[in-house]
Amino acid sequence: MLRASWPRRSPAAAILLWQALGLAGGLAAVGALLSIGVSGPGRQVGVVGGLTVLAGRLTSGQLLAPHQPPALTAVRLLALTAGIALLSVLCGVLVVAFTDAIGARRRQRELLALLAHGDPKVPGALVIDYPAAAAYCLPGIRSRIVVSVGTLDLLGPAELSAVLAHERAHLRARHDLVLLPFTSLRRVFPRSAGVTQAHRSVALLVEMMADDHALRVPGLPGLTSLPFIGQAFGYRASPACGITARELATALLRFGTAGTDGAPAGALAVAEAEGELTARVLRLLTPPPPLSRATQAAIVLAAALLVTAPLLLLVAP
Repeated sequence: MLRASWPRRSPAAAILLWQALGLAGGLAAVGALLSIGVSGPGRQVGVVGGLTVLAGRLTSGQLLAPHQPPALTAVRLLALTAGIALLSVLCGVLVVAFTDAIGARRRQRELLALLAHGDPKVPGALVIDYPAAAAYCLPGIRSRIVVSVGTLDLLGPAELSAVLAHERAHLRARHDLVLLPFTSLRRVFPRSAGVTQAHRSVALLVEMMADDHALRVPGLPGLTSLPFIGQAFGYRASPACGITARELATALLRFGTAGTDGAPAGALAVAEAEGELTARVLRLLTPPPPLSRATQAAIVLAAALLVTAPLLLLVAP
């Protein structure tokens, strides 16, 4: 997935497959450990059945199977403990990440209530008095789009429309929830290069998906109406759309140029951001052909099988 080029042709399908890979990997790791922990001679009840038997022994005070070597018992208890611990950590980190996100949004709303104001140039959005170019969305029940004064000074009307449509796409599709599992995995495995690269890849696909949705916004009489339309696995806007790929690409380039000034401390992060920005701009200006419906259906089926396989192994004898 990290080396493949097709995900950029259909970000939604690729994100679905990434999510299936993460979920299947977690289920397989936990299931493998639990299967070792509940295994025994002649036992053909599966992981779930083995856990039920183990719970029954625990209530009767006979946790250890009779006539079992102590070393083998220790290995199985260790695997069982590790499986339960891994499941608890994965679920707990996900809950913590979600709770932290809600708390951060609440604090952000409190600050915006004090510092932000409206502006006729961007109806429905909040403006903060910040000289640098910045634009982001605040998801939730009371979702908001926030732009800086520097953004209003930097972008023209068409480019500003493209940026707002992009942020609205993030809000409508709840891309924050899409990224949440991968953010949680980074907390569990902070030094894993694979997890870090997966998170970065999904984050880039999310941005590309929002770019696609922004281009599907119909002709705009102004900035007062920016509806979100389009199929989840659709790809490119028609020429009659109000926002063009060139306008969105120009806005991205202006943001990128303004955002990299005077930031020598994060040279590696800046280089990575520039590479992702270049990939998005090139994709907008020279869009690759979308995947066929049959290929997309095959990807969805593969994602379903990835998640189903470890679930079936948990109950199969």
